[in-house]
Amino acid sequence: MTVTVVAIDGPAGSGKSSVSKAAAHMLGFSYYDTGAAYRALAWAALEAGVDLRSEDAVRGVQTSIVYLASEDPEAQRCEVDGVDVSAAIRSTAVTGAVSAVAQHASVRQGLVDHFRHVIEQCDNPGIVMEGRDITTVVAPDAAVRVLLTAPEEVRIQRRQAEFVGTTAAATAAASAAPIAESLRARDASDRTVVDFMNAAPGVVALDSGPLTFDQTVDALLAIISQPRSA
Repeated sequence: MTVTVVAIDGPAGSGKSSVSKAAAHMLGFSYYDTGAAYRALAWAALEAGVDLRSEDAVRGVQTSIVYLASEDPEAQRCEVDGVDVSAAIRSTAVTGAVSAVAQHASVRQGLVDHFRHVIEQCDNPGIVMEGRDITTVVAPDAAVRVLLTAPEEVRIQRRQAEFVGTTAAATAAASAAPIAESLRARDASDRTVVDFMNAAPGVVALDSGPLTFDQTVDALLAIISQPRSA
C-alpha cells in the first residue's frame, strides 16, 4: 500500500498542530507531532540532569530511552520508557529546554531517522507529519508539502488566547508580554537551525493569518486533494 505523506512545517502559533490533526482526522490519516518528540527528549534530558549544552550527553539520553507516540489525531499520548509524559512535556521548563536540545546535529539526525521510520511503518492510507523541517529534511519527497505560516502578531495573539483559555483573566493579562517574548525567543533560536518562514522550492505556502480555523483546514484539504504527478 502506498502511503500518502503530508509534510507540514511552520512556526509556533501558526496553527499547524490543530490544523494538521483536524485534516488527518477528516482524511482517516495518521497524525504525528514531531515537536512532541523533541519535547520528550528535552524532558528526559532534564530528568537525567545532563548538561543540555553537551551534544554527547543529550545524545546519550536519546539512545537510552524508548519513545512512543500515538498517531491517532483524536487521542494524542506520548510515553518515555512507559511513562506517560503527554502533560509533562508541555511544562515551561521543557519549553525552555527544547531549543537547546535541537541545536545538536547528531540529536536532530537521530530524530529524523525516527520520523522516517514512523512514516515507513504507517498502517493508514496516509500520514500528516508536522514540525519545523519536515518538508525539507525529514520528507522532502512527500506527496504534499506545505508551509503553514502567520504573521508574528497573529501568532502571539493566538498563544495569548490559548493562555487566557486556561488562566484567570488578570493573570493572563500580566503574562501577555512574557508570552510574546517567549515566542520571539523561540523563533530566534529556531532560525539558527532551520528556515521555517520561507517555503522551499516545491513547498506550498499557506498563510493562516487572515483565515479562521475552519477556513485553514479547508485550504489544507484543498491542497492535499490537488492532482499530483507520479
